[in-house]
Amino acid sequence: MVREKRSSTCLTEDLQEVIVLSGNGRDIRGFAYILRGASQRRLCRRRERRELEFENEGTQGKGRKLTKAMENSTQVKLFYLFGLQETFNNKSVYFILSLITYLLIITVNLTLIITIIQEKGLHEPMYIFLCSLCVNGLYGTAGFYPKFLLDLQSDVQVISYGGCFTQAYVIYTSVMCELSTLTVMSYDRYVAICRPLLYHTIVTSLIVRKLLLFSWCYPLFIALIAVSLTVRLPLCGSRIDKIFCDIPSILKHACLPITVNQNLNKFVIVVHVLQILFIVFSYCKIVRTCVKSAKGRIKFTQTCVPHLTTIFIFVTVTLFDNLQGWNNVNSTLNMRNVMAVQFLVIPPVFNPVIYGLNLQQIRRAVFRKCNAHKIIDIKR
Repeated sequence: MVREKRSSTCLTEDLQEVIVLSGNGRDIRGFAYILRGASQRRLCRRRERRELEFENEGTQGKGRKLTKAMENSTQVKLFYLFGLQETFNNKSVYFILSLITYLLIITVNLTLIITIIQEKGLHEPMYIFLCSLCVNGLYGTAGFYPKFLLDLQSDVQVISYGGCFTQAYVIYTSVMCELSTLTVMSYDRYVAICRPLLYHTIVTSLIVRKLLLFSWCYPLFIALIAVSLTVRLPLCGSRIDKIFCDIPSILKHACLPITVNQNLNKFVIVVHVLQILFIVFSYCKIVRTCVKSAKGRIKFTQTCVPHLTTIFIFVTVTLFDNLQGWNNVNSTLNMRNVMAVQFLVIPPVFNPVIYGLNLQQIRRAVFRKCNAHKIIDIKR
């Protein structure tokens, strides 16, 4: 289309010269018009050739850039984790502490899950959501601790291409599922305290199932999109300066622009901000309702303070890791590791402990089961 437009322009100039000559054919100035018309036609065609060559060079330049990026990319089969480079002298200490932490996470979360499942009196929405929160804690830590414990026992910390993306997917979904579950729990507390007479009408078993489905399906779907957009990119490196794989660390080695990935991350951040705002709005309503009576204040202290503590811990540690992952934060390797691993240590340990110690029904059920086991052992 562009070449046809240029050819038509040169043709228009030729026709203009013919019209001039036909109107003054006997004038001697016609020779000057002929010479000038021929010169203009030559200049026009020369300009057309140059512009066409310039367009071809631009297209070839883009192709060369893409080819160069593909040439620089390598078929990555292994990723090298450099997060433990400053801990070679204390690996045994870190191994023992990590193993104790992981066993503690499994113990406290499984205790709470089994207690809620076996006790029929705890089959209420608040405890069901708490059970989902503990399941998510086990799910997220299972994607980190086994590999981390193996790395502490080996001299070279490597992970396969598929293993790296699997670990990134598990951790990514666990973080998003944590916030989604906390959002659902804040809605449950809002209805229970601000509209107690309509609680069982609003929060039915069907609504509970839908809320649980949302808290799990949304993170799994978004994380699948994020991983798929990352897998399609050719990589120019395989070094990860962390103790586990995550999507920002992988994208740092992309040979092509990551605009789509960054836009998806911005969308996820916007959704997280909206969830946090919803939690804040819910608790503002709850506080306004609870301060009106002594009974309301007691109920708020027993059920909402643990939830607020959990939200504060999770948002703080996730914010630190997100800033460290997507931005070039000038900090030591050990500091980056501490910031990165907080949400895999603090929420899984403190969620069941905080709720178990503050909620009387769970505390009584746990103590009752422990006493029952002791009686059985004494009889034996």
